[in-house]
Amino acid sequence: MLFKEREWAYDTRMISRREFFATSVGSLAAAGILQELKAHPLVLPLGFPLGGQVYPHRQRVVDGGLPGFAGLMRDMKAIGIGQVELDSSGYREFAALGDGKEARKIMDDNGIKCASVHFTMPELRTKLAQCVEWNATVGADQVSIASLGNGRTITDGIVQLDELKKAADEYNGFGDVAAKSKMIMTLHNEGFELAHLPDGRLVYHVLFEYLNPKTVFMQYQMSTAPTTGDPVGLFQKWPNRFRSLHLQGLRRPGATPPTPPPAPPPAAPAAAGAAAGQGAGRRAGGGGGGGNQVALGSPDDMFDWPKVLTTAKSSGGITNYFVEQNWDLFVQSIAYLKTLNV
Repeated sequence: MLFKEREWAYDTRMISRREFFATSVGSLAAAGILQELKAHPLVLPLGFPLGGQVYPHRQRVVDGGLPGFAGLMRDMKAIGIGQVELDSSGYREFAALGDGKEARKIMDDNGIKCASVHFTMPELRTKLAQCVEWNATVGADQVSIASLGNGRTITDGIVQLDELKKAADEYNGFGDVAAKSKMIMTLHNEGFELAHLPDGRLVYHVLFEYLNPKTVFMQYQMSTAPTTGDPVGLFQKWPNRFRSLHLQGLRRPGATPPTPPPAPPPAAPAAAGAAAGQGAGRRAGGGGGGGNQVALGSPDDMFDWPKVLTTAKSSGGITNYFVEQNWDLFVQSIAYLKTLNV
């Protein structure tokens, strides 16, 4: 089992996860949880700054440009976020971040560091040097991507081994370039990585055999655990092959899902020129809070987070993590992380 009921330290007493979230939800209903987060002494699980991914909050940048991004950074800092993972201006939603110096100044003004950036595959293929330079400008040392699947052939969920090798060779080449600037490539796992080879093996698992362990590392998406298998086992099987995590809680089997909200109106057609394969589907199960996601550590969460996080660091080799959920779940998950003593 991936989850285990435990008692967690909160303030100077011990309370259960269920009690903690009853308290948190009550505070949220009273508009008090944000004040609790601002006032609560900062705890850093694993000794790493609390991290957040900006993609689920992209609409604030779409609507407000750089001022919207600045507001997002202020709100993240207010609840304890110390570092973020950005998405490049190659994503149309983040076009306002094209000037890395401006983005860096906004983060500096709010006391937030950038550890990693997600780029689109077309960017990496056509202007890798500029991507590395932009990465350095915003202060990051990890060049990441959502998936290797852009332009790759997947037929009925099957990837041929030769196609996998081509994808790995291309990314290893990016890693050689990044290494010259003392950076590493990290690979998130999305559609391509969750496909299978004709012999039934998961593409994600096989990629460990073909990616250069000195220059290319994994950024593991927790919401993919039902497909990739127990993350603790992955970190132990492939030691020191990971550098970061995207954190999401997942509803444990048997838990009753909440009543879904009303369906939103149909979205407008995507803008012309959007990066193929890097748009709405780039966060398989991860970019927001829908589907089977819950807040980290909630009573219905399937994961044993102290075990996941400590193994990810001691065996997997991670150096940071980023909560990637919609704002409500994001706030609750950060509150939970601040109770951990790992």
